[in-house]
Amino acid sequence: MADQTSPHDIPDVSGLVVAVLGGTGDQGRGLARRLALAGTEVVIGSRSAERAQGAADGLGADLPVRGLGNAAAAAAADVVIVAVPWEGHRELLASLEEELADKIVVDCVNPLGFDKKGPYALPVPEGSAAQQAEAVLPRSRVTAAFHHVSAVLLLDPGVEEVDLDVLVLGDDREATDTVRALAGLIPGVRGIYGGRLRNAHQVEAFTANLIAMNRRYKAHAGLRITDV
Repeated sequence: MADQTSPHDIPDVSGLVVAVLGGTGDQGRGLARRLALAGTEVVIGSRSAERAQGAADGLGADLPVRGLGNAAAAAAADVVIVAVPWEGHRELLASLEEELADKIVVDCVNPLGFDKKGPYALPVPEGSAAQQAEAVLPRSRVTAAFHHVSAVLLLDPGVEEVDLDVLVLGDDREATDTVRALAGLIPGVRGIYGGRLRNAHQVEAFTANLIAMNRRYKAHAGLRITDV
């Protein structure tokens, strides 16, 4: 485990192009903004290329961000972050199987439901959203990360550093190290290896607990891992 967190195994991710599918939503725009601020070329993907470009323009003309339709965005990128609503998760990824082949796919979707008692984790036949992505994208290098990042903090220009550890899960060591490095581009954030992809369910589900905490304490709580 120790070598998974060594600073020496963090790859150089400068020059990578990152697409954010669902990049017109708050979480997607927030991740796009922070990565672009770090100098990463970012492509926002949406069902509407015009809407995607509008979201890109809204982040600032000085940032390296552009908008395309989902398929074109996926094709243009080296790493693709999936930040779409759970309801359209399987359908979208299945439609992009060709464009996503051989690429690192970062699934940050949280399958959650809400009722009078608050948020709760939804059952997923494959085990988790990330495992569903793995099932429909057999030629992709699927990882799971960025589940617990506050969109409010990511989008707030007054927040210079985000106090957060991002758990990165996956079965491909090179892919998880790359995603850890991308997470580390956001000031204040560390990317921490969190285990195999089969363990993504509890990471996704814990988002329900964080939402409950944030509602109770009017906060934007995240996670910090001790002794690493």
